[in-house]
Formats: sequence, C-alpha cells, structure tokens
Amino acid sequence: MKNIRQHFIKTGHAEGVSFLVLIFIAMPLKYMMDMPLAVKIVGSIHGALFVAYVLLLAIAHIKLKLKISLSIGLFLLSLIPFGTFYLNKFLPATKAE
Repeated sequence: MKNIRQHFIKTGHAEGVSFLVLIFIAMPLKYMMDMPLAVKIVGSIHGALFVAYVLLLAIAHIKLKLKISLSIGLFLLSLIPFGTFYLNKFLPATKAE
C-alpha cells in the first residue's frame, strides 16, 4: 500500500512540475518567441504524466479505499497550478508510515 501512495505522490509532483513548465516556460516561448515546438514537446510530456496521474489515482482510490469525494478532490488538484504539490496534505497516511 505504501508504494502506491509514494508512486502517486511522486507522479503528482512530476505532473505538477510539467504543468508549471508548460504554463510559465513553453507557452511564453510559443507566443512571445514564436517557438511552437516548446509546447509540442512539453505538452506531450505533461499529457503523459497527466494520464499516469489519473491512472494512479484510480489505483490509489481502489487500493487505499479512498472516498469518492477525496478522489474527485485529488483529481481537481491536478487542474490547479501548484495543486499537486499539496497531495501529502490531503492523501491519508498508510499504516506503515
């Protein structure tokens, strides 16, 4: 159980970083410096990490027996810049921790 929680949090942090890079670096490069490739590359990475985040959220929901309201909240955190950096605050600790 502990591994699922750790993987979910690490993936969430990676997804959060990719979201911030997309918003604050790649998009300005695209629109201010006419470099659309930045969004294409970072957007693809972010998309893959977002899919991994959602899949791990589904697994965590089942394995950690999370309430549906908590799982929805954890999903919504991924839509807010800096949101996934607060996963530890909302995700219950496992018995091994």
